[in-house]
Amino acid sequence: MKKLHYFAVLLALAFSCATKEEVPNYTQMTDEERLKAATEIAKSTIMVDGHVDLPYRMKVGGFTLQREVLDVSVRTPDGNFDYPRAKEGGLDAPFMSIYIPAGNQKTPGASKSLADSLIAMTERLATTFPDKFAMAYSPADIEANFAKGLISLPMGMENGAGIEDDLANVEYFYKRGIRYITLTHGTDNLIGDASYDTTGTYGGLSEFGEKVVAEMNRVGIMVDLSHVSDNTFRDALAITKVPIIASHSSVRKFTPRFERNMSDELIQAMAKNGGVMMINFGGSFIDSAYAAGSSQVREHLVNYMAENNLSRSDSSFRAYAAEYSASNNPFPTVQRVADHIDHVVALVGIDYVGLGSDFDGVGDSLPTGLKDVSMFPNLIAELLKRGYSREDIEKICYKNVFRVWNAVEDYAKAKS
Repeated sequence: MKKLHYFAVLLALAFSCATKEEVPNYTQMTDEERLKAATEIAKSTIMVDGHVDLPYRMKVGGFTLQREVLDVSVRTPDGNFDYPRAKEGGLDAPFMSIYIPAGNQKTPGASKSLADSLIAMTERLATTFPDKFAMAYSPADIEANFAKGLISLPMGMENGAGIEDDLANVEYFYKRGIRYITLTHGTDNLIGDASYDTTGTYGGLSEFGEKVVAEMNRVGIMVDLSHVSDNTFRDALAITKVPIIASHSSVRKFTPRFERNMSDELIQAMAKNGGVMMINFGGSFIDSAYAAGSSQVREHLVNYMAENNLSRSDSSFRAYAAEYSASNNPFPTVQRVADHIDHVVALVGIDYVGLGSDFDGVGDSLPTGLKDVSMFPNLIAELLKRGYSREDIEKICYKNVFRVWNAVEDYAKAKS
């Protein structure tokens, strides 16, 4: 018996060593090998993007319920998202942003009407291309769609102005499929103060906004604190009974005085709450040098047009602009996005960070190496190069936001 036990121990040790050897050391790979590994991870792991502005892009492109102009089931010549590129990049669940411009707040009913229209457009994608897209209202839905090879279309409403002045609309939008609401957008609204607005109408959340946050908790909608002022952020954290998200925000350390991004204090408060911060890829969000550099490029090109009596549509100007922009590239790189992730992880840990690209919402400001949804493997490869494990990548890609989403669902079920 002792001899059998001895051999069993040896077998267990041998199996353990073999298992450890199977874990690849991504930091020792060549860039080509690492990108191949990153692409495999991207395609075999659920990837959630907290914010993609496709619905509003469809609206601008002429997509309606009666006719379809922008067809994202095939490769499109512009924009950052379509089905083929999402498949190439391994993106499985882009949160469709039901974006309400602040200007709609001036006309009663306009915000809710636009939200309904954009929701219907998103639903039409799933019904028109059922072999490619599917609606998703929970993490379980995304997992089921992933198993079928479908791209999930969960929805978040960007700007709580869609609620108008009626608290009952919180539950209404839950029933329409909205699973997070960004409390404010460009200006203060009935809910609270926005980061881009210096008015400070309420000094944080309004009394109505406090009721909105509580009602979102009750029905099961995630509270999204991107776009809000620092005071609104703190007020919402004090009221919510469940973890929050910041669906598309980055680190203020790299963009001093840019309140739209999150300070270290807010990142720490978010982590204490159990929330998740989803990193925005926009140039002005990830590097303060981008704004100055892009302004210089634009100024030079405007002067060049005037001096040479050209317009933007002239082929000679377009050729010159492309060459000049490439030679004086103001864009940050994929490495800078990884720097933001590094900062959050160093400050509060791996469990509180995710991806919130803002694709189709930040114009041409996207960093080199992350110009569209096909390029997610470039970011994963950079993280692998920096020593992140596959488990770390899975947390960033979906597990962290699923944890928050499930907690919000569980709280709402317990209250019902």
